Amino acid sequence: MKRVVLKLSGEALSGDKGFGFDEATCLMVARQVKKLVDDGVQVGVVIGGGNFWRGRTSENIDRTKADQIGMLATVMNCIYVSEIFRTVGMKTQVLTPFECGNVSKLYSKDRANKYFERGMVVFFAGGLGHPYFSTDTPTVLRAVEIEADCILLAKSIDGVYDSDPAKNPNAKRYDEISIQDVIDQKLQVVDMTASIIAMEQKMPMYVFSLNEEDSIVKAISGKFNGTVVTV
Repeated sequence: MKRVVLKLSGEALSGDKGFGFDEATCLMVARQVKKLVDDGVQVGVVIGGGNFWRGRTSENIDRTKADQIGMLATVMNCIYVSEIFRTVGMKTQVLTPFECGNVSKLYSKDRANKYFERGMVVFFAGGLGHPYFSTDTPTVLRAVEIEADCILLAKSIDGVYDSDPAKNPNAKRYDEISIQDVIDQKLQVVDMTASIIAMEQKMPMYVFSLNEEDSIVKAISGKFNGTVVTV
């Protein structure tokens, strides 16, 4: 693989705290990504904002405003994690779909490609810049736009199951499943909008647990332990 998009959940970056950042977890991610970069893989990163804000759980705030707060949460996450990446020796750039002063650069495919060619890890922050979309949609859309080989979905669960393993001890994990079956069975690997884009644009996904040792590296190296979502 020459180019991938890594999707991290904000909650995963908070570790056992459940809120904010767990620096040890972020360093663990950074060291794995550096191995990919050192091997010549170009890496784009999308991070959710759930470690700071989950506006959909509040009925007292307008949905558009709540989603805008969530977009800013993803910007904070990307700034923090990009700095952690720099401490282990990587060059990074944060791109957003809206102006953030000198905090980030405005996203364009050409600008992202320029940074990739310079060996930088590119963070796609701020979602799509519009409400009513989760970070799943920009993850798939950016991967399609920059012509990534695949999406790496680092989750708190080690793959795709036919039901919730937290509720069903007999839940079956798939080693491989098509995106069409994911949609038909409503398995919620990513949200429905993102799933349809992935299906139409033939973007495969690798779903695995962030908590497993070297899981990001293994997803690239062929020692993968998780679910491959095929197209």
